[in-house]
Amino acid sequence: MLQRIIVSPMTRNKATRAGRAPRNTVWLYGRHAVAAALANPARRRLRLLAERDAARAFAAHGPEIVDRDALRQFLPDGAVHQGLALLAEPLADGGLESVLDAARSRERAAAVVLDRVQDPQNVGAVLRSAAALGALAMVIPDRHAPPETGALARAASGALESVPVIRVANLARALGRMKAGGFWCVGFDAGAGTELAPGELPDRCALVLGAEGRGLRRLTAESCDLLLRIPMAAGAASLNVSAAAAIALYAHAQAA
Repeated sequence: MLQRIIVSPMTRNKATRAGRAPRNTVWLYGRHAVAAALANPARRRLRLLAERDAARAFAAHGPEIVDRDALRQFLPDGAVHQGLALLAEPLADGGLESVLDAARSRERAAAVVLDRVQDPQNVGAVLRSAAALGALAMVIPDRHAPPETGALARAASGALESVPVIRVANLARALGRMKAGGFWCVGFDAGAGTELAPGELPDRCALVLGAEGRGLRRLTAESCDLLLRIPMAAGAASLNVSAAAAIALYAHAQAA
């Protein structure tokens, strides 16, 4: 039976001072992100809070019922939570070898590699495309990339639970390891001399994209096997990185 809990001012203040989540945990929020996390056996779940209307759909998970003001105490300002918040541990990182192992059993495989893309909304949107188009994983640097947060999970709309996010200390070395494991490293750069052509990407691809404006770093670009540009109409300046990733993933899928 669902129960109502009361969050005291002391608890609220403690939650706020602690950054709204105890160390080594994260508050996930929003229906898609929470539902996907609850369905993921690899996700260690600690506490589910829900407003009464939202709690009905999640009754099997034993949510603690709270009012809107209490729920807000645990979440960032402006979080669009849809009446749900789940305290959980971050997902384990299987490492780059797990991606290479998974690729060996596939005739075709793609992974997305992001070079210093720091906006969690963009990273989450790329994860959504990666999930929709069957990518094996997303590879990002340890530094200059967003941590796993509720904002990223919500932008990913559940895809954080299905697409592994692999963090690496050195992106250029990681690309070298992927090449040794049978991947072609294909970088996307607006200034590249060759256009992306659907149906012509190699079977195993690491699709490498940089941050908007700055693009790929020099060493990252030099670590790629080839550089391509996405064809655009005359006068178009650039694409959002999440849109570019979706196009690249679709082009790889079309080559199957």
